[in-house]
Amino acid sequence: MEKRFRFRSAANFLNLSTPLGLLLAVAGGATPRRGPEGLILAFGYRPRFPIAGAFTVGNVVLTRRNALSERLILHESRHATQWAWCGGLPMLPLYLLAMLVSVAVCGHQASYNIFERLAGLDDGGYPREPLRWRRPG
Repeated sequence: MEKRFRFRSAANFLNLSTPLGLLLAVAGGATPRRGPEGLILAFGYRPRFPIAGAFTVGNVVLTRRNALSERLILHESRHATQWAWCGGLPMLPLYLLAMLVSVAVCGHQASYNIFERLAGLDDGGYPREPLRWRRPG
């Protein structure tokens, strides 16, 4: 594993986001497996929240699915890096704030969410909604 991914894994473990992700995986009935780039892929997550096809907490990618595409894993890997840069749990309120801003400016939770944009909207399967004030009347 590359040095940067080892660093990210250590940072997300020490900032408690990966332990939280593992706790959510176990509580949600998911089966964790080693993934690429130091990720832990947790398949079979049962709760219906959040609505996304996959979501990341620390280095843990949780999904209701049985498999993930390489593009979606790449997208979620970028979120794992964001968890490390945000120092762990502060990512939650920052992400929620970014989601609210996106909903306010375009009506979609991801299109103008800075975290989703930096993780790659296309890789995450998100649309590029226009700003509310730029829509044809």
